[in-house]
Amino acid sequence: MKPSGGPEVRLPAEWEPHDATWLAYPHWAADWPGKLAAVRWAFVEFVRILQRHERVRLLVRNQTEADRFRRLLWRGGGDPDRVDIQIRETNRSWLRDTGPTFVLHGGQLAGVCWRFTGWARYANHHQDAQVGRFITGAAGACAMDARAGDRPLAMEGGAIDSNGRGLLLATEECLLGQGRHARNPGLPRTALEEAFRVLLGTERVLWLGGGIAGDDTSGHVDTVARFVGPRQVAASVESDRRDENFEPLRENLRRLRRMRDDRGHPLEIAELPMPQALHYDGDRLPAGYANFYIANGAVLVPTFNDPNDRVALRVLEQCFPDREIYGIHCGDLILGLGALHCLAQQQPRPGAAANIPNAPAPRQGA
Repeated sequence: MKPSGGPEVRLPAEWEPHDATWLAYPHWAADWPGKLAAVRWAFVEFVRILQRHERVRLLVRNQTEADRFRRLLWRGGGDPDRVDIQIRETNRSWLRDTGPTFVLHGGQLAGVCWRFTGWARYANHHQDAQVGRFITGAAGACAMDARAGDRPLAMEGGAIDSNGRGLLLATEECLLGQGRHARNPGLPRTALEEAFRVLLGTERVLWLGGGIAGDDTSGHVDTVARFVGPRQVAASVESDRRDENFEPLRENLRRLRRMRDDRGHPLEIAELPMPQALHYDGDRLPAGYANFYIANGAVLVPTFNDPNDRVALRVLEQCFPDREIYGIHCGDLILGLGALHCLAQQQPRPGAAANIPNAPAPRQGA
């Protein structure tokens, strides 16, 4: 994983030790019409659980919001004194996408700062476009401009997932699509893969097809399939043939079963069910369990008051037998078209042991 002429670059897996998790306080009311207060309570619950396991670093727009958050966290049973608050304007709160992707560059922490274009969809993204460099500086890391050859590379962190050993999961819909929401029109697959090799130390990209219905990111992989071990993937599946997610997720599962890890072994697949379809104002919401977040000693999983909540939690318990598994209700949060993983950006701990999960072989579905 060494780019030509430079030090080794590696994108750690999410289960490797973190120095901190970065979050941003929800404030853009248009993302959650009539539900911002409820979303903030769900956010407080996320922080309360996270801070049991690692340092939380939080962006807020101003001191008034910082004080409001501290009061809410105290009322919700958390410890405001154990949150590192940074004053910084943002458009939205989805730091998985607007923040940097932290890598280890020659063993030192560096932040890959993607060109953020509002998912090639929303015009109000200019403050978010500066967040990557701000967080990188606050973390004391070196900033790496994301480029593909001589052009800036537009992307978001939720579009990729790493096994920490040079494999990357991504979808063709998001990163290779050439429609109106294309991030990098005209950029060929080979140029993108070369950019990932240089920036992230990627040896191979495992390409899935598309994302789930209702996803305004045009197919982010963190709503579809995630590494849960060096050769294990938790993949969303839909059992209802009438559901619009059935065929795209079945195709992704077919692809995963044909794939091999970095040592030539077949991938092990843990099947995550989908919750029943959720809608708002007639539009499908991208509710699913693959948007979990892996913290130090814990996995935080979105739940939706659905019978499959307990099934998904059980699957992830089997994938991470050495971690606490928490379900966090995201029925309000998902109105903003994102869940827990979309909110959070991990800051890896340089020099720490990889802490590779030691899971039993997941169930192979038919």
